[in-house]
Amino acid sequence: MRGLLYIIAVILVIGWLLGAFVYNVGGLIHILIVIAIIAFLLGIIRRA
Repeated sequence: MRGLLYIIAVILVIGWLLGAFVYNVGGLIHILIVIAIIAFLLGIIRRA
């Protein structure tokens, strides 16, 4: 499960970077980075 959370976080960060620097999507991009950070933190919390 932890591996899956990290994969999702990485995919969301890559999507955020593409959206922020390549496309001009607006506020949706910031939602992606927040979800990625939450997924990453959940992985860290569950590992501890």
